Amino acid sequence: MAQLLVSKGYDVYGMVRGQNNPKVEMVQEETPELELVDGDLQDLSSLIAVVEAVQPDEVYNLGAISFVALSFRQPELTADITGLGVLRMLEAIRVVGGVDNKIRFYQASSSEMFGQVRQTPQTEMTPFHPRSPYGVAKVFGHYITVNYREAHGLYACSGICFNHESPRRGLEFVTRKVTNAVARIQLGLQDKLSLGNLDSARDWGFAGDFCEAMWMMLQQDEAEDYVIATGETHTIRDLLDAAFAAVGIDDWTPLVEQDPRFMRPAEVDILTGDASKARDRLGWKPKVAFPELVEMMVAHDLAVESSRHNHH
Repeated sequence: MAQLLVSKGYDVYGMVRGQNNPKVEMVQEETPELELVDGDLQDLSSLIAVVEAVQPDEVYNLGAISFVALSFRQPELTADITGLGVLRMLEAIRVVGGVDNKIRFYQASSSEMFGQVRQTPQTEMTPFHPRSPYGVAKVFGHYITVNYREAHGLYACSGICFNHESPRRGLEFVTRKVTNAVARIQLGLQDKLSLGNLDSARDWGFAGDFCEAMWMMLQQDEAEDYVIATGETHTIRDLLDAAFAAVGIDDWTPLVEQDPRFMRPAEVDILTGDASKARDRLGWKPKVAFPELVEMMVAHDLAVESSRHNHH
């Protein structure tokens, strides 16, 4: 997101929480133009101070405890940051922006809000039935954004984003876990890969494409909510096929084992987004297809793992 905005000529501020934040070095390397400011979604006064200092035209709230599995172990923390954090950010914008509020707000809503889906594919009108504390917290964040738009006239909108991935995805997420393991297996650094439910299916797109959609949403005359998705669904098996194919392995069955530890208490079966509103109103569509995305991630992990291994 920061890189996209820098490329469009914005002054970009990234809010980070706490000292020695492990991601700081990475974001500074990737986007040196990014100016970092301190703030914490659990602390309203810090958010007011940041908004006051920066005087932003646009605020993108991509901050959350975003790992679904963790939300089952730390539900209250997830509710506070992923849910109430949105309320605090909106409140800071309302307070600082004053009567004629010019600040535009984007909330990163999530396909996990649909959870046990009521209809397929999912659109902006599909009812929510979240299946994790993370999904529940995102539903709160979504509706509080709608409420600030309707009650206070803020330019506030939500992108209901389906899964978006890239080489920068954390290793705990299944896409990156797979591409990294494939690279390591290929380089002889690892024997096997342990996964949970191989049949769970997701609509996976490229994060770069999704950031473009987020930016487009804030350039419209009216603030509205949009589903952002590729409209294609793949299972974990498809992901494994694509990732292992990228290193020339056809049959991955002996290399993958299922581990009950990675099964979730309540699973989301299948998520497929219908982004026709974004296509029609914003003129947005994804550019990177699933096989290219997986290849890009495997290539990146091969480079990372081989350089790391050659240093030792």
